[in-house]
Amino acid sequence: MTRLLASVASLEELTLAARGGADILDLKDPKTGALGAWPLDSIVRAVDTARQWLIRAPLSATVGDLPMISAAVTRHVAETSACGVDYVKIGLFPSGDPAGCVAALAPEAWRGTRIVAVLFADLWTDPGTLLPDIAKAGFAGAMLDTAEKGSGGLLRHKTKDGLARFLAQARGYGLLTGLAGSLRLDDIPALLPLAPDYLGFRTALCAGADRGGALDPAALAAVRNAVPRQALNG
Repeated sequence: MTRLLASVASLEELTLAARGGADILDLKDPKTGALGAWPLDSIVRAVDTARQWLIRAPLSATVGDLPMISAAVTRHVAETSACGVDYVKIGLFPSGDPAGCVAALAPEAWRGTRIVAVLFADLWTDPGTLLPDIAKAGFAGAMLDTAEKGSGGLLRHKTKDGLARFLAQARGYGLLTGLAGSLRLDDIPALLPLAPDYLGFRTALCAGADRGGALDPAALAAVRNAVPRQALNG
């Protein structure tokens, strides 16, 4: 079953996305980068807010667009995990030492932090290169996204066959899988048959398709209707 991940930029949007039926609520600041991070105290407030709901979707949080320096990455992941979210998302960039960062995060994963690696389709020629290391380190999942939001959506950078190969490889390692990257409503029919565990949205959920703007309940409803809750894809 493919689930709907909604990236939210505020506590108000968190509540709107939950009421709109998002399956995963992703705390991300779209104005500060591809994986812009919420302040830690705001993440804590989001966790506390969600805990008051009778039924709540899992929460994920991004840690920002960090340089691939092991000490910085491990510190940010540990601090974000300590806020109480269900998943922590870390972007892996080709520059620097991404493999070293993945290895350095293994102790955090072994302590129970569910880490999701985000690989960028517009930066990695072969985004599956690090999947063996990601799995060995005990990460929970891996997803494809785009780093430069003005350079076009995911399907501009990778073919459906290429996406299918990435997903198959990640599944083979037992990883949760996801696709995101300026996805539009009309991308959904092409991506659902690939059966990722989730599809991630921000731009398509905002008024005027402005990822830095406010979440639009009507746009969320359209995406929610296009990603059936109970449909098995493939």
